[in-house]
Amino acid sequence: MPKIFSAKQIKEWDQFTINNEPISSLDLMERASLTFVKWFEGKFKQNTKVLIFCGPGNNGGDGLAIARLLLRRFFEPEVFMVLPQAKSSPDAQANLDKLPRDIKVHKGIPSSLDCDKETIIIDAIFGSGLSREIEGELSDFVLQLNQLSGTRISVDIPSGLFADKPSTGTIFKADYTFTFQAPKLAFLLSENAEHIGQFIIGDIGLSEAFHIEKKSRNHFTDFKEAKALFKQRNIKFSHKGTYGHALISAGSYGKAGAATLCVNACLRSGVGLTTCLTEEPVTNILQISAPEAMCTDLQNLQALEKFNALACGPGWSNTTERKQLLLHLLDSFKGKIVLDADALNIIAEDGSLHIIPKDTILTPHPKEFDRLFGASNSPWERMEKASQKSVELGIVIVVKGAHTSIHLPNGNVHFNSTGNPGMATGGSGDVLTGIIVALLAQGYSPEHAAILGVYIHGLAGDIAVSEYGKTAMKAGDIITALPKAFLRFERK
Repeated sequence: MPKIFSAKQIKEWDQFTINNEPISSLDLMERASLTFVKWFEGKFKQNTKVLIFCGPGNNGGDGLAIARLLLRRFFEPEVFMVLPQAKSSPDAQANLDKLPRDIKVHKGIPSSLDCDKETIIIDAIFGSGLSREIEGELSDFVLQLNQLSGTRISVDIPSGLFADKPSTGTIFKADYTFTFQAPKLAFLLSENAEHIGQFIIGDIGLSEAFHIEKKSRNHFTDFKEAKALFKQRNIKFSHKGTYGHALISAGSYGKAGAATLCVNACLRSGVGLTTCLTEEPVTNILQISAPEAMCTDLQNLQALEKFNALACGPGWSNTTERKQLLLHLLDSFKGKIVLDADALNIIAEDGSLHIIPKDTILTPHPKEFDRLFGASNSPWERMEKASQKSVELGIVIVVKGAHTSIHLPNGNVHFNSTGNPGMATGGSGDVLTGIIVALLAQGYSPEHAAILGVYIHGLAGDIAVSEYGKTAMKAGDIITALPKAFLRFERK
């Protein structure tokens, strides 16, 4: 999986590349700036006014190189050196010296700015090496920039945002953040969304050897890594028994839809056989809406040994009967398990974390997570707590969100790259549970089932949103898009 490095490691990555490619630091800065400009000119029209705010460090050097390159492409850059009293880094000074005379350079914080909604504002004040919060006059100025009506873009990271720890001070508010090589950890947490906007990753050819050798507990799942986990169907004489049997305990009075969504998602995710353990009113609906599935109740349930994977919780009600059923299943079932929705709420209500078998996958949204493990004051705290509990209990915890995080018992965390706001709709989580239990039944490890299942769920959502849009999309549309999502993995 692509690794998410700390600010310190990013600096080491740059230096390793400089030493081993080899390439000068100034030429690496030029490469990064050119990568940004290629994206920029594909996004915005020529002859647009561009205000570039530069600090004294290498982030400011990026901004100065960008100004020079934009002028060559018929944009109208204007540079503001907002900390002229600070000594510039050698590469920033070199790029300042290389600026053409056609580019106007202002020194100090301007008292006013000529800016309209067509103007582009580029933030290159502080990069990921920032060690303290923005203060004083510069803080006031950043707040002023945040109020401007033009399009705001940050180079590498919004100024004032720390890459790998909570930020509480003044932060530039970007509409776009163009970062280099890999996302920063801060980009993947909801509390920073308004400052990052949409982030774009530019490949600037940093050393692959460093990426392979350097350890990081945080990873970012893209298509290449997800496809590496996917098991192609190459067995000519395979049959339905080859691909496992999933048991899904779902649905209750008034919540047959959750069972239907979960079961249909499971059926669309490659499982050989699916049985739903539910009650009679739900059975009648399922037999019509998912004829490929079998249904049973607790009295007619055959030996649990015939099932390879179990999912509990979608569409349940938090009742004494469901609690007894959960205790029975967790005690008796020896295969792989995923717990969602009211199965999690039942455990949270009793504080009975000890009943969760090792290697179980939990799929809580943030509120369900807080019920299970105690309230968190921020997404940063919730992330750390999820990792701690995953290691402590030997389970996989999937904390659902815009960049769903998968916390593994070995301490690693995998953040997802797919998905969109159209998926924020009732039933989307039931679909995810169905996908994951199908993968478990097919023999995927809990870790791989969670990482791949979350990626495919988001990918199907991205395919669906292209047809239905973010507003009108519903959970069933994600299931409809699953065949196209899996087809992308099956193509060689």
